Amino acid sequence: MARILVIDDDKSLREVVRFMLAEAGHEVLLAGDGTEGLARLDEAPDLVLSDIRMPKLDGMEVLRRVREAAATAPPVIMLTAHGTVEQAVAAMKLGAFTYLLKPFARDELVLSVEQALHASRLEHDNERLRGLLRRGPGDGGLLYRSAAMERLVQALRQAAPSDASVLLVGESGTGKELAARALHDLSARWDKPFVAVNCGAIPGELVESELFGHARGAFTGADRASPGRIRAADGGTLFLDEVAELPLAVQPKLLRVLETRQVDPVGAAAPVVVDFRLVCATHRDLEQEVAAGRFREDLWYRLNVVPLALPPLRERPEDVALLWEHFTLLHAGPGVASEPALVAALAALPWRGNVRELKNVNQRLVLMRRGDTLTAAALHELAPNAGGLAPAAATPTEPGGGLPLGPLPADGLSLIELEKEVIRRALALCGGNQSRTAAYLGIPRHVLLYRLSKFDIG
Repeated sequence: MARILVIDDDKSLREVVRFMLAEAGHEVLLAGDGTEGLARLDEAPDLVLSDIRMPKLDGMEVLRRVREAAATAPPVIMLTAHGTVEQAVAAMKLGAFTYLLKPFARDELVLSVEQALHASRLEHDNERLRGLLRRGPGDGGLLYRSAAMERLVQALRQAAPSDASVLLVGESGTGKELAARALHDLSARWDKPFVAVNCGAIPGELVESELFGHARGAFTGADRASPGRIRAADGGTLFLDEVAELPLAVQPKLLRVLETRQVDPVGAAAPVVVDFRLVCATHRDLEQEVAAGRFREDLWYRLNVVPLALPPLRERPEDVALLWEHFTLLHAGPGVASEPALVAALAALPWRGNVRELKNVNQRLVLMRRGDTLTAAALHELAPNAGGLAPAAATPTEPGGGLPLGPLPADGLSLIELEKEVIRRALALCGGNQSRTAAYLGIPRHVLLYRLSKFDIG
């Protein structure tokens, strides 16, 4: 079944085409002119049928805008009368799949639609295959050398053929969405949609309509129907990131979808059958969330069929160099290298922000580099707290800790002398380590070096 958008200002023709296509098993969306048709592109049709001559916006302009809308724009079949055949041919040169001459027979319509849908599927399959080949063989695009990641990838390969729900757990920044995509790419659903939803990024009052969809007029502002993210994943994989953030009121409705494989759009008259594989991710302990009453236990059981844990970057330091090289190529292109001392320093850091933090630090060093070599000195200067490594806690040598300066002198105070004294004491507290001193004072390392030189502090 495909979702087909029919744009024509002839109401009787629209209804005839709707009947023919519905009888062939398709879902049909209708629009009375080009402007309304373009507005309905939000409903993600798989194919567009458009008349050429229409008021407001003609079919040629509709075709141009559909083709410009996205790289994966749906195919377009033009509908034309005898007098506009030349325009229809011109439309094919602009990217239309074919044209149908009015009046057309049911079989002619259905055959053209099936041919267009088949060609579109082949194009999408080829693009997906090219993407998989670019990502590398058999690992779903994950980069690793470590045994910990090898175990994870092996578990993903084992879980991929099944439709069982998978729960990915791990700290923020460990690559849970990448693992979900790998699971999808390694499954039989690889050529169908992968729909990712960050549950924590959707306002609470919009979660239900965003996930389950809504009918037109279901609530104030719902001026058009929306299929929702679950139906958008039909045939493929639905990835719910930060699933612990789902409102309690929505959780039983998601449970019902998992049990019945039917979704109830808000305000719709009847449920819609859906077929998808669910993958969820969280950095929280869902068992603790259940105990605290913030997450339904029955839903947790449904999600936790195949639990997989992503190791933090600090537990796989052998992957740091490979990831750093990948990010350098991504951010700088070929020709920029990293000195061995920098790579060694990176591998020794705890990386509390994990791979995401590593990527951000790499981008910072690439953008601020002075040559074609990334150095350890640049890391200490530009990212003194890289990896989440806080300055070593100093042991105060004076009562009360910190940098006590005693009472202010009655005869006045020089701000320059005060600044010198603060820097001297901070340097002493940090054992002479300039990077820690800069971090302690909350200033970049190069600013500290300038002050040390200016005040002749050794």
